[in-house]
This record gives sequence, C-alpha cells and structure tokens, in this order.
Amino acid sequence: MAIEIKVPSPGESITQVQLAKWLVSDGEQVGKDQEVVEIDSDKASFPVASPEDGIIKLNAAEGDTIPVGAVIAVIEPSSGSGTPGKNLPASSGPASTVSGNLQAVSAAAEGERKNTPATAQGHDSFHASPLARKMMEEKGLKNPDLAKAFPGKKINRNDVEAFIKGRKANAPSSAFSTLRKVERKKLTTLRIKLAERLVAVKNQTAMLTTFNEINMTATLKLKDTYSEVFKAKYGVGIGLMSLFAKAVTVALQDFPQVNSMIDGDELVSPKYVDIGIAVSAPKGLVVPVIRNAELLSLAELEIKVKEYAVKAREGKITIDDMKGGTFTITNGGVFGSLMSTPILNPPQSAILGMHKIMERPVAIDRQVVIAPMMYVALSYDHRVIDGRESVGFLIKVKELIEDPLKMLTMGEDPITLLLDM
Repeated sequence: MAIEIKVPSPGESITQVQLAKWLVSDGEQVGKDQEVVEIDSDKASFPVASPEDGIIKLNAAEGDTIPVGAVIAVIEPSSGSGTPGKNLPASSGPASTVSGNLQAVSAAAEGERKNTPATAQGHDSFHASPLARKMMEEKGLKNPDLAKAFPGKKINRNDVEAFIKGRKANAPSSAFSTLRKVERKKLTTLRIKLAERLVAVKNQTAMLTTFNEINMTATLKLKDTYSEVFKAKYGVGIGLMSLFAKAVTVALQDFPQVNSMIDGDELVSPKYVDIGIAVSAPKGLVVPVIRNAELLSLAELEIKVKEYAVKAREGKITIDDMKGGTFTITNGGVFGSLMSTPILNPPQSAILGMHKIMERPVAIDRQVVIAPMMYVALSYDHRVIDGRESVGFLIKVKELIEDPLKMLTMGEDPITLLLDM
C-alpha cells in the first residue's frame, strides 16, 4: 500500500510553504528516516524524511508553493531488495502520481531523446530521472553532454548539479559577461517574509542608532589567558559573543527599559532576558534565542552560542529555537564590517551591533597608543527608549567589556570563578 508524504505544519499561522529542494530523484529507492526533501517556510527551513523503505514518486517540483498538508510524494513500500539511493525505473510500482508538470517535462525530454541519434548520445539511449530532465531543460543542457560525462548511468539531480558545478569551475572567473544575460529565480518564502519584516520595522518604529567604541585589550587578554583551561573543563573556548551576551545581561539590570517592548497600548517589560543571537544560515539570517540568559554562566552561554552556530550552518535551526526574545545581538565583524546600523528585530525595542576589531591609534593616559578597538552600535525604538537609557546602556556594556574580569568575578579569584560558575 502506497504511503503519502505530506507537508507537515511548521507552526501556527503558517498555511503554505515552498518546496526548496528534493534530496532524492523520482523513482529512487529510499530508506526509512532518510531525508528526502527540504521545505522553506516564512520562518525556517526544515527537512522531511521518508516514513518507510520504498520507491519514491514525486508529486511536486522544486520552487512550488504548496499548502500545509498537501501530498508532495508517495512511497511504494519495497520488500527490502533495493538499496537506498539507487535509481529505479520511474514506471515501477503502481504509485504513478507524479504531477502533470513533471510528466510534461519528462515527455518533452523523451521526445528530444527520440529525435537525437544514438551515436550522438554516446550509447543506445539516454536515461535520466524526470527532475534531472527538468533541470537540464532549465539550464539549457543537452543530452550528449550529460551522456558523455556519465556514460552508462541513469542521470539524477545530483549528477546534473555536479555537471553544472564542474562547468562553472572551468568557466571564466568573472560573474559577468558580454552576452547581457539576466538570471531570474524565485525568492524563498523565508526571504520574502524577512523583506516584509524589515520594511515594517522601518515604517512602524521610531528607530535611532547610537554608537560608541570599545578598547578590546583586556577582553582579548582574558581570552588568551584563560581559553585553554576553560576549554579543557567545558569543551569550548571563550568567545566574544558569549562575553557580550554576559555584559548585556548585566547592563539590562541597570537599564530594564531597553529590555521592554510595545504591545498595542501597553509597555511590556519582561523580568528575564532572552537574548537573540543573529547568525548567518545558508538561506538567510536567523535569530535563535538563548532563554533566561541572565541565569547562565559564561560557559553555558558559550555552549549555547556554539550549538546554534552549528545548527545554523547545517540548516537545522527550528521555529522553536527562534520563538520569543527580548534583546538581540548581531556581529557584522565576522564579515569584516567596521561600522553599521543594525535593524530592529520586532517586537523587540533594541539590538546591539558588534563590529570588526581593528588596531587604531587612541589616546590613553594622555599618550597615543595603538590598541585593538571595536565600534559598537545600539539601534533602538525611540517610542520605548529615550536617549538617556540608550546611551547609558551602551556605556555600561563598554565598561564591562573593557574590564571583563570585574564583570565576571565580582572581586573573586578570576580562574576559580570562571571555572566554577
């Protein structure tokens, strides 16, 4: 009996998603719990796995917008004789429910194959999955080229992608040419939602930004001095993001208004700090949240930061990871940014932007010295936060980062407290 693979609900209020990428080909033997497709919602991307072993039939194409609950593929259970990942003929099994679009593409490709001499193809016939044929048509690839590159093999999506990648590697380095071509591709639902939110922030808040600069000498010395012993105990080093997160939790105790937000005609002031950490994922910026950051030690903060960085890199950040948040930190310095104006993460009222550490001449004790300096920026909603709170908060963060031992140890022995907290 055929088993349907349906689009799961990514969360409340989400009624449709976008099929981002098939991880298997039509007619391929798949294994139970093998990830077969990547889905994009307006909040996150997530994979969908096969519920059973069997032969998969695809009902939708990459880029399609699909309602939640719709059937995107069918698994025809197998007796176990097949090997997951092996391409089988698309006609095997009774579950021939491939969408009309894919059938049309397959038919067109089949017609092209029949009109191409066997000698030009490299062997008697050209075998490719429907999705592979569709990709070839979109990219303007010809059967003989693929047949020559993969002789005697049924070509799937991965083969086409590898062929395109290899062709790009041998192409001229410039992304532009004299042919005046234009590339168009559909925006992901995540990118569309992000665009809507960013425009809404600009239109619906009174956003301002205040800047300061921090002498990072003491913080970098702390990292150099204690990172190895810290890593030996906790498995992670001391990172700048966790140090700034710690400084933010302390500064927000003095300036709770910066941790507040507007809800209708009410001002909401949480008595906790949930810090969002903006991280770059393959499909866009995501902001996972460290909950109750004010209760966490430096080691616990660093572990959470590293965990989210790995999940983002692998595209495994979930919607639950991103729910809530009272304050956000973003680090443009990892990309080389010297100064920027971070944009608010609604409904929050403030966001702290870190930047690149650069050695610059500064005046210290009436002497000009070279020091590692970082510009920091606090963007805030002026409807909630006045200049006194915004400037005072940023100066407090500056003081804490410039004297991190005082922030972390409160006068106790640094190494003892850093390892035990």
